[in-house]
Amino acid sequence: MDPTMVDWMVMDARQLEYFLAIVDHKGFSRAASSLHVAQPSLSQAIQTLERDLGVSLFHRVGRRVVPTEAGHALVAPARQVLRDLETTRATVESIKGLRSGRVDIAAMPSQAVEPLTTMITRFTEHYPGIAVTVHAVFTVQESIDAVRDGRCELALAGSKDELSAPGVQARMVEEQKFILVAPPGHTFAGVDRVTWAELSGQRVIAAPTGSRMRQIVDQIQAEGVDLPIAVEVAHRESILPLVVNGAGVAVLTEAWTRTARKGGAQVLDLDPPRWIRISLLNRQAPLTPAARAFRSIALSAAHNTHR
Repeated sequence: MDPTMVDWMVMDARQLEYFLAIVDHKGFSRAASSLHVAQPSLSQAIQTLERDLGVSLFHRVGRRVVPTEAGHALVAPARQVLRDLETTRATVESIKGLRSGRVDIAAMPSQAVEPLTTMITRFTEHYPGIAVTVHAVFTVQESIDAVRDGRCELALAGSKDELSAPGVQARMVEEQKFILVAPPGHTFAGVDRVTWAELSGQRVIAAPTGSRMRQIVDQIQAEGVDLPIAVEVAHRESILPLVVNGAGVAVLTEAWTRTARKGGAQVLDLDPPRWIRISLLNRQAPLTPAARAFRSIALSAAHNTHR
């Protein structure tokens, strides 16, 4: 047998769950607390797993633990095994009908506002007994990784171009335009559209480099528009409150329109317009019945807007 292959028969689901908890919580103590087990029991289970595999899974440096090379290699297959076991159990339970279960979805901040809100609302109307857990991710790559390594079965991601990644299926559900959000009583009052040139001299609240919203700001600056960044905010849910309180203007997706207007902010179209493509991602391996049902409802609710 190839020595690099893992003999899954020597492991059980509990050992894999313990292993991943230590990785995710970066330590035995926090992992034991999250699992509600005694730390000695957790340590013993990992020692047994390491002995059966014939490799060390963690470097132990004081109270800190860091996965070894073998530990890193085990993470993705371990998540996949646990996800497959969940799929198997859920498939058997689905014979009774989808009355319980859970769907794990990763979503970037703006997509968590819309279209995810509408998707979840429609899903829970059909399947009120199934819990939906939304996991925060902040980049397209994080969305892809969350699906690929089994942490989530589904993800919503926004990108400039069509998404494509090995092991992941992507389906565009809609396009959203970018808008400018300005404080109440701003000089743009009374207009519904603003050109890039008219933004000269404005102070902008921006997301970090790498996000699609930041790319739009960078494009406007590259056109020679004097648009200094007043605040750079990693937590994008903080952008709108900053705008409403007069810290500056911001470029957001139209998903924020309703919330912005409720807060008293002005919402204007950008000229020329820019768009973001929103895709629903899922792993190519079999999905749980609950995830399949969510995906079906999400795609049926999709409203594709074309430039």
